[in-house]
Amino acid sequence: MDFLSVKGLIFDIKKFSVHDGPGIRTTVFFKGCPLRCRWCHNPESQRLQPEVMLHPNRCIACLACLETCPQGAVTLNGNSVVTDRSNCLQCGICTETCFAEARQVVGREMSVSEVLTEVQRDISFYEESGGGVTFSGGDPLLQPDFLLGLLHACKEQEIHTVVDTSGSFPWRIVERIRPFVDLFLYDVKLIDDERHKEVTGVSNRRILANLEQLSIAGQAIVVRLAVIPGINDDEQNIRLTGEFLAKLPNLEKVALLPYHASAAHKYAGLNRPYQMPDVTPPDNQDLLALSAMLRQYGLSVAIGG
Repeated sequence: MDFLSVKGLIFDIKKFSVHDGPGIRTTVFFKGCPLRCRWCHNPESQRLQPEVMLHPNRCIACLACLETCPQGAVTLNGNSVVTDRSNCLQCGICTETCFAEARQVVGREMSVSEVLTEVQRDISFYEESGGGVTFSGGDPLLQPDFLLGLLHACKEQEIHTVVDTSGSFPWRIVERIRPFVDLFLYDVKLIDDERHKEVTGVSNRRILANLEQLSIAGQAIVVRLAVIPGINDDEQNIRLTGEFLAKLPNLEKVALLPYHASAAHKYAGLNRPYQMPDVTPPDNQDLLALSAMLRQYGLSVAIGG
């Protein structure tokens, strides 16, 4: 198989990342995710197709989008440019003449070779810092051939690889990529299956089973727990989480990631409702208390990535 020619859909490549694994890293964000977490901070990552995101605060009212939209979905209401989302085809033609970048297409197709070219530019930083490449999203396992091609290419270049995943996939997909992954950043939301379905839209049974199998296989794993007030920060869930994770034979640490509301503008730009407008981020004392609770189970716990 010619892995370098395999193509996939990404929505960003972030250079000099220091929160997605060890050292200085390049994080490649895949588009598409099987979960619909209420608190998702990358809503533009959820759908497996390009989308037009609006940034009204950048608009300079040049009106070029009115002239170029083939559907007539963009109109002028007084001094405001208005987009009829029900009539928008997500074709992205309006973005081509929006020099203020008030309209942007989120999601672009790239080949393994094209992504690798971006990655290779920072090899010297990886070598000096013990860093490498992190594949995130969305969830990169939703595009398994593309992910496998990138992992193969990075291994040939001796580049350290990290995969950030929810683990909500058949084990055969996880097993296929596992030999080429140096570290998994594994997202755990809730232990109770019904509560997990309620706030993410999917069961956690496969997620927890895959985590257990990865650990038994000797894979290096950091479990990430996004702390969402009122969703998963109650004592019952934290203790159930501690009990489950303490049974895993291989686990480097648990990272507590505090919820933040910085993604609200993204939901508006995608014309989607933001489901958690009144949730307050946890303070440091809350995080320290949760950390102490998990440490009672013999776990190594860190606050932040």
